[in-house]
Amino acid sequence: MSKEELQNNIIKARTGNQNAYKYLLNAFWVSVYNFLLNKTKNEDEAEDITIKTFAKAFDKLTIYNEGYAFKTWLITISKNIYIDHLRQQKAETISIHKDDNSIFDIQDSTPSIEDKIITAQNLTQLLSYIKKLKPHYQEIIQLRYFQEMTYKEITQELSEPMNNVKVKLLRARKLLAEIIRNSNFKK
Repeated sequence: MSKEELQNNIIKARTGNQNAYKYLLNAFWVSVYNFLLNKTKNEDEAEDITIKTFAKAFDKLTIYNEGYAFKTWLITISKNIYIDHLRQQKAETISIHKDDNSIFDIQDSTPSIEDKIITAQNLTQLLSYIKKLKPHYQEIIQLRYFQEMTYKEITQELSEPMNNVKVKLLRARKLLAEIIRNSNFKK
């Protein structure tokens, strides 16, 4: 890929051109995914963070500085998302002291009653937002996040190429974020 071709696709993507998004996704997916797979050692986690990376990059494409390599910019975004991901994974721990002064840290992963109520309310609100999407976007979000299908399973279910599924999921997430953002502004 030439530098000129890359720059042209970045400019087109900034205007919302779907083919330019696909071009950038195809050109840099493997690099970002492999970087994250090396960090996470988990294919599903690496795919999820890669998707988040491209979603964030496409949202922030207007602030991309052409003075830096696009690949480096993407890797930096993915690294930051990965660090946030690690922070979120840290669960609360309870320390238990034994008579011999040894300490055991045990994860307390049981949700409180309040957590369960908040989760149910948030899920209801999220479902109402998802219903505002077009049916094909609703379907892909349903398959990925509620049925917890892998990207490979989704491609088989929808009989679509992997890259189409990834782009459609990126677009669905972006539209859903806009719906949520707009409804929060109206409150």
